[in-house]
Amino acid sequence: MSTEALEKMLGKGMDNALLRFGLGKGYLDAKDLPRASENLQRCVAFDPSYSAAWKLLGQALNSNGNADAARHAWQQGIAAAQAKGDKQAEKEMTVFLRRLERLG
Repeated sequence: MSTEALEKMLGKGMDNALLRFGLGKGYLDAKDLPRASENLQRCVAFDPSYSAAWKLLGQALNSNGNADAARHAWQQGIAAAQAKGDKQAEKEMTVFLRRLERLG
């Protein structure tokens, strides 16, 4: 679904983690990092266990030059992934954190 269609749904009063995730991913793919970050932050506010959203939030924040916030997002995401047994997301975010530490 396009970000335009998702924005229309939001405008009609629908608001939930899945909708915000879709918007966040759409804006991240379009390189609109501020809007991606905003929607992904709202997504994890709805559902703090949404490890895929934490992963994308960290990517959006890091791509926008906010390494500290990205680190925090990935740490939260790793904790969420561990709690759910989501080994793949945990592994990916651990790799992102290691890269960030090497660069910083």
